[in-house]
Amino acid sequence: MSSSGFTFSRVKDQMIQELLDMGIKDFRVLDSLSQVPRHIFLDQALWSRAYENRALTIGYKQTISQPYIVARMTEHLIAHTTKRGKVFNKVLEIGSGCGYQSAVLSYFANEVFAVERIKPLVSKSQENLSKLKIRNVVVRHADGFDGWDKDNKFDGIICAAAPRQYPEELVELLNIEGKLVIPAGMEGHQKLYVITRKTDTENEETVHEDVAFVPMLPGISNGEI
Repeated sequence: MSSSGFTFSRVKDQMIQELLDMGIKDFRVLDSLSQVPRHIFLDQALWSRAYENRALTIGYKQTISQPYIVARMTEHLIAHTTKRGKVFNKVLEIGSGCGYQSAVLSYFANEVFAVERIKPLVSKSQENLSKLKIRNVVVRHADGFDGWDKDNKFDGIICAAAPRQYPEELVELLNIEGKLVIPAGMEGHQKLYVITRKTDTENEETVHEDVAFVPMLPGISNGEI
């Protein structure tokens, strides 16, 4: 029972069943989403809708992704692994927003490095993750096009905003066999891409379903809309 008197257990179970019906099959992904309380990442006025399979506003013209998209992108990221628990050492998230996807990724990586360009959302995600005692996520206020830094290599990267084309600079931050999961394309014509770094000079690209994400913008913001 939450402080508002609303019980989340039943609606959370309904969300997981809906994800199953929509084709999410990896039990590890379903388990992580069942463990992360999505309402914590939303204003209390939206708690009654927290487990609906839809994107919801988090302010600053940004949204928390619908649970299906979070599950689908995570499923793509870990598809080449089989074990439970932490399957990666380091994962990078671009566009962390309120921290929901970061929380899900914390189940699969020893360290999650999250980048958000809007400063108040950095503070909000840090606060949300702290409430859940998630300590393996570091959130930085920075330009997502810059990644993290050139000395860090990642086993996987998830991007929660859509550039017109995926940046090669992000692919170069991957370890060999690492994956970049990213939406790309013009507004209204976006696809979900999975790029696997096979060698230092060769990548494997697969194109998946239609998606709708906020555009990936350069630079940083202090919260101006």
